[in-house]
Amino acid sequence: MDALHFGWMLILCIVIVVLFLSGIRIVRPTHRGLVERLGKYHRYGTPGFHWIIPIIERMYQVNITELMVDAEPQEIITNDNLNAMVDAQIYYRVKSDEDSVKSSQYNVNNVHWQIVNLARTTLRNIIGTLTLKSANSERGKINDELHKVLIQETHSWGIDIVRAELKQIDPPKDVQDTMNKIVKAENEKIAAIDFATAAETTADGIKRAEIKKAEGIRQARILAAQGEAEAIRLVNEAADKYFIGNAQLLKKLETVQSSLKDNAKIVVPAGTELVNVIGEMAGVLPLRRGQEKA
Repeated sequence: MDALHFGWMLILCIVIVVLFLSGIRIVRPTHRGLVERLGKYHRYGTPGFHWIIPIIERMYQVNITELMVDAEPQEIITNDNLNAMVDAQIYYRVKSDEDSVKSSQYNVNNVHWQIVNLARTTLRNIIGTLTLKSANSERGKINDELHKVLIQETHSWGIDIVRAELKQIDPPKDVQDTMNKIVKAENEKIAAIDFATAAETTADGIKRAEIKKAEGIRQARILAAQGEAEAIRLVNEAADKYFIGNAQLLKKLETVQSSLKDNAKIVVPAGTELVNVIGEMAGVLPLRRGQEKA
């Protein structure tokens, strides 16, 4: 009997240990717990150790970190009747307070899936009013509008829409090819204009250099001519001042020299100095005896 009693006690201890271990729950700092008892909300589970009654209680852990959902690519007809392939990404997180965590589980069936569908519907409504060109150029505006609508529609879900971003807005392939050709043509046009501008700038620089060179040569010639004119002017002034009388004297002296060279006979009057006679012939005043002595 004692052995049987010991056996039952051992089995009971094992069952208790198993039940205790199976009821242990550890909540991480990135999660919050919702404990339900017999299908009804019972208590809130913060990070740390928790124990629930097996079978009777159940804990649901909710991630409160920022999550990203892809709205998945979809074709949207723009206002100019083009089928654009549009995709977006939504970033959200469940708020960490008890009411918000409860709302994320009890007010909406599947937050992730609901956000995807809501984002796709909102994108169709927004981009359907825009042309393809304006949709590509106003991505920031579309992101802001999408973010605003998601916040309004999910206010009772206990979540915070962090941001919404368009991932792509791709036109049909034929339209894309045409746009690529236009962009290529524009780039080639800009390159040609830049090349022509550079060539014109180079030619203009060469032209200015040649003009400067010709101007320098011209200025040098003017200065040389002015120098020559100044030299001639000075020579003329010197000739006017000094050369007229001396030229006559020089001519007469040359005549006397020529006469003497040809052995011309000169009659010297009695009592006359030879040098005075030559001087008279050359047009030079005769020396007086007093001056001669001096």
